[in-house]
Amino acid sequence: MLDASLKEQLKTLFRALEADYVFDIKVRAGHESRRDLLELLEDTASCSDKLSCRIAEGESLEFHLLKNGEDTGVCFKAVPGGHEFSSLILAILNADGKGKNLPDSVTLNRLKRLQGNIQLTTYMSLSCTNCPDVVQALNLMALLNPQIKHTAIDGALFPEESDRLKIQAVPTVFLGKERLHIGRSSFGELLDKLEANTETTDINDNTPITRHFDILIAGGGPAGASAAIYSARKGLKVALIAGQIGGQVNETVGIENLISVAYTTGKDLAGNLRKHLEEYHIDIYDNRKIEECIVEGNEKILRTKGGEEFRAPSLIIATGASWRKLNVPGETEYIGRGVAFCPHCDGPFYKGKKVAVIGGGNSGVEAAIDLAGICSEVTVIEFMDNLKADTVLQHKLRTLSNVKVLTSTQTLEMIGDGNSMNALRLKNRENGEEMQMPFDGVFIQIGLSANSELFKEIVEVNRAGEILTDRNCRTSVPGIYAAGDVSDVAYKQIIISMGEGAKAALSAFEDKIRS
Repeated sequence: MLDASLKEQLKTLFRALEADYVFDIKVRAGHESRRDLLELLEDTASCSDKLSCRIAEGESLEFHLLKNGEDTGVCFKAVPGGHEFSSLILAILNADGKGKNLPDSVTLNRLKRLQGNIQLTTYMSLSCTNCPDVVQALNLMALLNPQIKHTAIDGALFPEESDRLKIQAVPTVFLGKERLHIGRSSFGELLDKLEANTETTDINDNTPITRHFDILIAGGGPAGASAAIYSARKGLKVALIAGQIGGQVNETVGIENLISVAYTTGKDLAGNLRKHLEEYHIDIYDNRKIEECIVEGNEKILRTKGGEEFRAPSLIIATGASWRKLNVPGETEYIGRGVAFCPHCDGPFYKGKKVAVIGGGNSGVEAAIDLAGICSEVTVIEFMDNLKADTVLQHKLRTLSNVKVLTSTQTLEMIGDGNSMNALRLKNRENGEEMQMPFDGVFIQIGLSANSELFKEIVEVNRAGEILTDRNCRTSVPGIYAAGDVSDVAYKQIIISMGEGAKAALSAFEDKIRS
């Protein structure tokens, strides 16, 4: 199953393994995926004398990762190929104490405070580009905290189980029998949710850990990374505080308009941002949730969950934006149960079904085009009188016989039966008539909302919540700058965010010299 080139790469990766690892496999003799699983794991194990397989008869298909004969808490009910092959390899390396994704001491202490019998289950798809982040984060938690167990399940191999649990979006994470999370996430975000839903030991020392810098960068996307690099190149002591390096970029499937790079993916770009950051003396504090921003005299202070306090005379806000919601009845209730945001990850759940896409901009029309190849019928619902997508996309949309478009249409409510959404209540804005249309699912594609909530009481924002800046990224408060999608800069594009991050850093340095 693994080609010779990949095996050579694995041999290099596994060369430094110190412990002995066993794939403890339990698989039914007649299981349709038995051969694929055994070939994958036996080929992987052949790349190191520290790896081996143990095979026994099972009820279905699963395997546990053992370290020196002990269960690590990591289990796959899947044939982890595709995007999840990296999750398998990383689990082995992480179990051996290796890998660049290992958390720092502050985050590790938060993780180790989690107490109780913590059973986590992730339902994922091998074609999902967002699932590996969640699977890898929860595997790592299980490896670092012995009270956590994590099982990754390929929903396609266990359709009856997925149907019983009403799985309509991936990844879907359960804590015990309760849904904990749906959709893309990071180690830090998942840790936040676990802290809110499990028992934790008391913190003996509540004294904040205070760190001093020349400049703070809030956010690790294209704008934040660019700002950090430009600041470091000026010789400043820089701290970058973020939930995840790459930010929103991580869920972008294909990028074709980053000048000089004909094509890349969001994952690759995020990885390259981190590599570039690591070339400089930049202190990276990822997996952080900024809870407070205050100004004391000349100092800007960021406080994070976990008891850290970052201080500097300058702050660049580059916290980006998140998917905007409609905020109509039923939307939040049915997220992951008929309401979705990512057509690439969740589209396969609606194969042969009738879906709606709300939003007629580029993202909405692109989603409709993608879904038209999977679903029996796709309806694009646009609030305005006309679609706003690029002409080339609209032309493509019109060639698809199973797509129809409703313009001047307002979505009022998402209706369901308590288990899943099954209809939309709509209003024709031209004549005021209301109607109810049945759908198996709806994909919301209405753009982004600035992540400025923490800063609204400090700097000026517009009605959309975007931080107001001058042409050099300065905000209404001296020493505070904003860049990228969180600001009021026109055209939310990766390349523009990178430029704005650089501009903000240069403005901050110029102000520092002048002062």
